[in-house]
Amino acid sequence: MSENSARIGVINISDRASKGIYEDIPGKTCLELLKEWLTTPFETEYAVVPDEQDQIEAKLIELADTKKCSLIVTTGGTGPAKRDVTPEATEAVCEKMLPGFGELMRTASLEYVPTAILSRQTAGTRGSSLIVNLPGKPKAIKENLEAVFPAIPYCIDLIGGAYLESNDELMKVFRPKTK
Repeated sequence: MSENSARIGVINISDRASKGIYEDIPGKTCLELLKEWLTTPFETEYAVVPDEQDQIEAKLIELADTKKCSLIVTTGGTGPAKRDVTPEATEAVCEKMLPGFGELMRTASLEYVPTAILSRQTAGTRGSSLIVNLPGKPKAIKENLEAVFPAIPYCIDLIGGAYLESNDELMKVFRPKTK
């Protein structure tokens, strides 16, 4: 990784996509949004894993501890179904949970669907990595990531991750004004 670039992890959590039964559209959607919004050069660590808590945990730990991703976004596995275990895996590997992310994502989703209350998205930190769980539908990924992204670069600043800048015309992020 070059000195001026960041590393971002994208994990699509899906039994069927991990088996090649269908194309990984959610993960690709998420990556396209990040490429559109960020002006900071970044390298991507990309994975598709099944809805298995131990495998999700192992991939999150690898991306945070070994690959040194400042941001790790997951897609899928956040509903109430028995195989939806992404939030449990995230909570198991994080040092601090950031419940405001999930609260805001559910609030934003309620503008579109009443079933947003069934979503269990969350976020947390592991070392200098921010982990954010997104839903699995491309439309919902965009709606949710748009809601929380303005806070993501500053959160990463606070935990010692890479400095991420965005294209203000497409995605304005918040950072406190410095004197």
